[in-house]
Amino acid sequence: YQRRVRGSKSSMRTVLFFALLLLAINCQPTKKPNIVFILADDYGWANVGYHRNPPTPEVQTPNIDALVSNGVELDRQYAFMFCSPTRSAIQSGRNPIHVNVLNLEPTFYNPQDPVSGFSAIPRNMTGIATKMKSAGYATHMVGKWDAGMATPDHTPQGRGYDTSLHYFHHANDYWTSRTGVCNGKPVVDLWNTDHPAINMTPSASCSQTNQSGCVYEDALFQQHVLNIVNNHDVSSPLFLFWAPHNVHAPLEVPQEFVDKFSFIDVSYRRLYHAMVNYMDTAIGNLVQALKNKGLYDNTLIVFSSDNGGPIYNNGTAGANNYPLRGGKMNNWEGGVRVNAFASGGLIPTERRGSKEEGYIAVWDWYATFCALAGVDPTDERAAKAGLPPIDSLNVWPLVSGQNSTSPRTEIPLGSSDTKDVTTLDALILGDWKLLLGPNAQAGWTGPVYPNSTTNWISKNTVDHCGLKGCLFNIREDPTEHFDLVDQHPEIVAQLKSRMEEIRKTLFSPNRGQVDPSACRHATYQYDNHWGPWLS
Repeated sequence: YQRRVRGSKSSMRTVLFFALLLLAINCQPTKKPNIVFILADDYGWANVGYHRNPPTPEVQTPNIDALVSNGVELDRQYAFMFCSPTRSAIQSGRNPIHVNVLNLEPTFYNPQDPVSGFSAIPRNMTGIATKMKSAGYATHMVGKWDAGMATPDHTPQGRGYDTSLHYFHHANDYWTSRTGVCNGKPVVDLWNTDHPAINMTPSASCSQTNQSGCVYEDALFQQHVLNIVNNHDVSSPLFLFWAPHNVHAPLEVPQEFVDKFSFIDVSYRRLYHAMVNYMDTAIGNLVQALKNKGLYDNTLIVFSSDNGGPIYNNGTAGANNYPLRGGKMNNWEGGVRVNAFASGGLIPTERRGSKEEGYIAVWDWYATFCALAGVDPTDERAAKAGLPPIDSLNVWPLVSGQNSTSPRTEIPLGSSDTKDVTTLDALILGDWKLLLGPNAQAGWTGPVYPNSTTNWISKNTVDHCGLKGCLFNIREDPTEHFDLVDQHPEIVAQLKSRMEEIRKTLFSPNRGQVDPSACRHATYQYDNHWGPWLS
């Protein structure tokens, strides 16, 4: 009997030991993933390899295609129709109708409104990097910012990034980093965290036709990205936001990449595809650096374009959104449905190589990254200032395969009127999309665009949807060929009713006008570089 008791006690101790061990293991904090967000600029739907079937030698994106093959193709990710609103949305976690629908230069200022009287994101909104930093992340931003400049609060550092190497405007010259003129002199737009990047400023003599001894801007950004990865302290997780200049105009790229596409007879298309290939090569170098550092297996890589490809100005911007309708600057699918995917070692094995058809908006990554970091996405600072709350939804359960349906069922698509007042002109709800008013670029490009016979001023091709609207089933008709507004009046009424509800929430501050003080500050305080000019 005593032996049985001792044996029983021994067994109980063993069971208790393993139970406590299992509890200890389960209570260990899960290692937070590294997160890399790559935001391409003006990237056309037809200008990426995984969208070309059959393949074409003009589109060479082997690194992007490999990431898609080992990740999740996000086939229904949506953005705003042009640059600054999309970037404001990603950084703030809001639909542009609740943060910024205007593509203003960063020098606007309204002194009557100290919170929202600026270009891009209002001062009191919390940036995604601030959230990530609060969760212990090392935060870095590289490339195009285009989300505000007026005060230090509007810069990447003011939004929570530990470091940044970036430019503020919509674009600058790839070879000189210059854009705009103050006192008759071109101004450099290149900023290093909290000061002008004077020691990195290229010579004004550099150009697409004079590349010798010059540094291509995206080469500078690429090397900075690689340095961040290589020097990262692995004791903390990494949050890296990389926004290449590619493939936004001006169409400029190192000559060795142009030469790879010498078989393309149209210069705009040749240069654009060369720039795409340059960006793809840079992305491949980043992936290899993550692997060499031992970070890749615990990294989520999210890639997106900021809008559809620009097909305007008779094809001189070089992009192609075939077979989608329209392009940058409008709410047709070609303007707002963007190239996107999620990849990296964090993607579950069973999800790799899949295509996700659930709706995602670019601003959904704010709440998604917060969830992965273990922080509350609620913007309390904005609430105290009376600003709109975030619109972001956590899509990680969808992307990772935990859920089969997206939490997002609607995507309001905003715009602005001639007085820069925020408007709501389109809505995606379920399978349906309703557009109101005049919609330019109401046409389709072919698989090879621009070409030697291109003669199309797309802004003159307008579909006058008016108050009646144009209705499309974008699941069955993703190219928006068949207007069903007369066949489904009940659906039109449903979408219009929902749009009226959303209109009650539109955010439309008076952002003022260009402030001459920005130029004076650039000239006399920053040695002819753009930067914040207000305290």
